[in-house]
Formats: sequence, structure tokens, C-alpha cells
Amino acid sequence: MKIFIDAGHNDSGWNTGAEGFGLREQDVNFYVSKKLGDLLTAQGHEVRLSRPTKETNLGTDNNSSLNERWRMANEWGADYFISIHCNATGGTGTETFYYKDDSRDYAQVIQDTFVAEMGLRDRGVKREAFAVIRFTNMPSILIELAFIDNAADAEVLRYRQDDMAAALALGFSKLR
Repeated sequence: MKIFIDAGHNDSGWNTGAEGFGLREQDVNFYVSKKLGDLLTAQGHEVRLSRPTKETNLGTDNNSSLNERWRMANEWGADYFISIHCNATGGTGTETFYYKDDSRDYAQVIQDTFVAEMGLRDRGVKREAFAVIRFTNMPSILIELAFIDNAADAEVLRYRQDDMAAALALGFSKLR
């Protein structure tokens, strides 16, 4: 499989992520994405990362940053697209978003596997028109790993990033 992994947000400038408990979303997203890419490559998949280095910034503003992500996946001809994020606004748990009908089952497999492996609250699978998943040509999801502004979730984000990547990789193994 050809899997495009989007580490949500930029390291600096425009389109940076949320912060909480000494964590920056863009850093967590990058590390989990990079580790996931390494695991999937070791399993024989072809992988591309939207941010191949932590310092990579995409686009020249929020819109062009978002558009660059789905455009790169489409041009490469990925089989699957995943955008990795951390949630904020005071909740707890994991949720996975999809937009197109062909992504619903993919979202459910990843969500179910991730929640089972990580033991986080299951916030479910939801349809949402986020640009990064709306304009892709392949099944696409956006996962909110956990809430960066919730103390308990932030501890998981801080200390279990390798486990998160492994849980996502396990989910991909169930798509075969």
C-alpha cells in the first residue's frame, strides 16, 4: 500500500497547532507521524510524509498549508491518507474524522484499533468536511489522538507517542 501521512500543522509561522501542559501539537504530530512512517515502511508499505523534517513548513498561509497536504497525496497517488492531530478545547479521548463514504470503514478500523490499544475514551467516528480530507482522491481520515489541554490525555501524548504510532500501524495492518 502507498500511505501518505500528514503530520498536522507547521513547526512555526502559520498553521501551527494547539499547546498544553508544555506540549506543542505540531511536535507530537510530527513524532507520531515519523514513527508511524518508519513502522509502515518496515512492514513493506510505501510511505510519504507531508513534513519529512520537524522544521518543514508547508504553504504561505493557513489555506495554502492545508491545500499543499492533500495536493501532495493526490499527486503521489496514495492508497490511503491519514492526518495526525491532537485535539484541544477541554475534552478527553480520541476521535477520527472522515468526509467521503469510501473512508468510513477505514476511519472505523483505525479508531477502534487505536482506542483498544491506547485505552483512551472513544469519542467515535464522525463525518466532517476538513479540507485535508475533503479534497483527496483516496480514502482519507483525520485522527485526533488525544486532548493536549487535558492533564490525563497530555500525559499519554507526552509519554506514549511510540505506542500511538504502533497502534496506528496495527490499524493499517487490519485494512489488508
